[in-house]
Amino acid sequence: MTAAAATQIAEEDRLRADLYNYLGLILSGPPDEMLLAQTSSLSGDDTALGQAISTLAKMAKVTKPQSAAREYNALFIGLGRGELLPYASYYMTGFLNEKPLAALRQDMTRHGLARADNVFEPEDNIASLMEMMGALIVGRFGRPAPLATQKEFFNKHIASWAGHFFADLEGAKGSVFYTPVGTIGRAFMDIEAEAFRLG
Repeated sequence: MTAAAATQIAEEDRLRADLYNYLGLILSGPPDEMLLAQTSSLSGDDTALGQAISTLAKMAKVTKPQSAAREYNALFIGLGRGELLPYASYYMTGFLNEKPLAALRQDMTRHGLARADNVFEPEDNIASLMEMMGALIVGRFGRPAPLATQKEFFNKHIASWAGHFFADLEGAKGSVFYTPVGTIGRAFMDIEAEAFRLG
């Protein structure tokens, strides 16, 4: 990113992008020791989002990578399938690899976003979508996207289902470490939806 692009991004937008990127990272695979240590150093304020961040930090302090991996696998992979299917197509149509994925792929091409070579899951995975929003906000693959573009992408690919997914993650019977991740995601999606509605 050029220095000029860096100066165009408001601190609030950088923080939004950081939270999107964190959610993308924590949902893309089980956290290793380093990510757990970084997570344990987070602190939140008295808002619902801030309290969930504080709860997650406390959970990270007492969670070992092996138990986080077992929980992640039970939630998202499982024998045959995990407790949750974190894909837009599934949440929006009841099936994988449906129209929402095709629409996302078209928009990814339009915005210069591409699936990483080492990723084999469909692009409408929640982790990928969180990373895409973070990338659009800070312009990781070009110039930072204007608010109208961010809003369009969010409303088209995230708003209709991500809050439901995060609520399901929060209440999943296999969820312990990931319960506050669900709370953070649900609260953040509410904040984003309201900000885009007003913006």
